[in-house]
Amino acid sequence: MTLLAAQNITVTRGGRAILHDVSLQARAGEFIAVLGPNGAGKSTLLSVLAGLLKPDSGKVMLDNKPLALLSTKQLAARRAYLPQNPHLEWPISVQRLVALGLTPRLPATGGLPQSFLPLICRALEQCDLTARRDQAATTLSGGEFARAMLARAIVSQPKILIVDEPITGLDPKHAMASMQLLSDFARAGALVIASLHDLTLAARHASRVIVVVDGAVINDADSLTEETIHRAFGVRALASGAGDSRAFTLLSPSEK
Repeated sequence: MTLLAAQNITVTRGGRAILHDVSLQARAGEFIAVLGPNGAGKSTLLSVLAGLLKPDSGKVMLDNKPLALLSTKQLAARRAYLPQNPHLEWPISVQRLVALGLTPRLPATGGLPQSFLPLICRALEQCDLTARRDQAATTLSGGEFARAMLARAIVSQPKILIVDEPITGLDPKHAMASMQLLSDFARAGALVIASLHDLTLAARHASRVIVVVDGAVINDADSLTEETIHRAFGVRALASGAGDSRAFTLLSPSEK
């Protein structure tokens, strides 16, 4: 079973600790939502967990082996990462963009193997992009491009999926669908870690919620509470419903 563990991670930039002594364990089958205010260190934490950023101190272990000892190819074969605010400069088709998620498995020369087409078609369908497959990815709307990048991340069906704000800019329908997709990946046995700002969708879909404030984990639990929201964001919230109907109504700091 996949086990990703961060041990006493500290990252310092410009004399400020972006992350300070962060430790956590994440296992296959979990959908972990990472929440926190802007500048809390969420993206830095995801980059460290993805093996893209070396911490100043501490280490990340994957199945009891230091992540730093894995080659780029070995890591890419097990983990997919979707950064915040991805960019694309080349007018390649949406299908080709999604196919880039299979790069670790592609032959060194030649075209795209026909055997990979079912995976690409499935990812396009899962992200509601089948009708856009031949369109230049640079001509997509912001929300469509975000979904195309998510399709690129999931196309290889990775065992570890780390996504940084994957639903930012999506309309409600596609935000909900994307969250369900991530949840389904976790239920199928993958480890999913996603930084999010939508508290309601995080509460409804994530099996575990980690809250980061000022570079430190202040909460690691299987649910999100009004008290945690107030402590992390400085606003009051009213919770209603449960399970798939869980919702939070945010109030101004002065409201009771």
